[in-house]
Amino acid sequence: MPAIAENHIRGVVIAASGTLLISFDALLVRLADTSEWNVVFWRGLLIFLSILMYQLMRGPRSRWLPATGGQALAALIVALTYGTNMTLFVISVSNTLVANTVVILSSAPFFAALFSWLFLHERIRMRTWGAIFSACAGVLVIFGGSIGAGTLLGDLSAVAMAIFMGTSLTILRRFPHIDRMTVVCASGLLAALVAWPQAEPLSLALSSYAALAVMGLVQMPVAMVLIASATRYLPSPEVALFLLIETVMGPVWVWLVLGEVPPSLTFAGGAIILLTVAAHSWYGLREARQRADGHATAESA
Repeated sequence: MPAIAENHIRGVVIAASGTLLISFDALLVRLADTSEWNVVFWRGLLIFLSILMYQLMRGPRSRWLPATGGQALAALIVALTYGTNMTLFVISVSNTLVANTVVILSSAPFFAALFSWLFLHERIRMRTWGAIFSACAGVLVIFGGSIGAGTLLGDLSAVAMAIFMGTSLTILRRFPHIDRMTVVCASGLLAALVAWPQAEPLSLALSSYAALAVMGLVQMPVAMVLIASATRYLPSPEVALFLLIETVMGPVWVWLVLGEVPPSLTFAGGAIILLTVAAHSWYGLREARQRADGHATAESA
């Protein structure tokens, strides 16, 4: 298979795997059953420790530290946005319906596309714009059943998350050589430091520690690294589009385990979103194969 098509498939698989894994986040936050600051502190600290141990085992620091001043600044900005989003997500799902949080977060492709166009001068393909608008139609359907059920704090936190997610994906697209695991590791430490003064980390029940351990040691670090790594192979708006999977699956996991029933329109809108993501990925793969065939024909001529 041509390298262009292989890279596109790799990007799709990585992005889809990361967003499916991260869709369990809201469920684990609810299962932790403690204050948002306790969740942010332990999740951030465990993400930092788990990835730091892996980084130290990888070998020389030169393999994962930024190589230039520009890369270092970009990595710091992304770490700050990721760390802020860790906090905002917990605040959001603690103050509104999970469906509201993930639906609003699904607007991240708009911001990624806008920032890529403004700052990277990337031409956004019509199929990507079409997929964004189609997916947002699904979002509007979901909003028809869930809007007004939460609070202003939770909804505004989700809006801020979408902006920061679009920002971070665009920066990572601009600096593909930034080590993604280092960025996620640093973001965990930053989130823990911010939450520490408001948290009571030693006052939790055993079940809370179990949920936080799964979240901080496995689910979140792996998901965040996968999503960040997908920008090596796909434009940031396309990676952000995969976040719409969480829009569908996040409320479903909470509904199945905890009985928080989303409005019926969530399922209709979710079907539109999933079909959009699937169609967009299929068209992207077909375009990648056509470009590869064109290159092969030009070289053989």
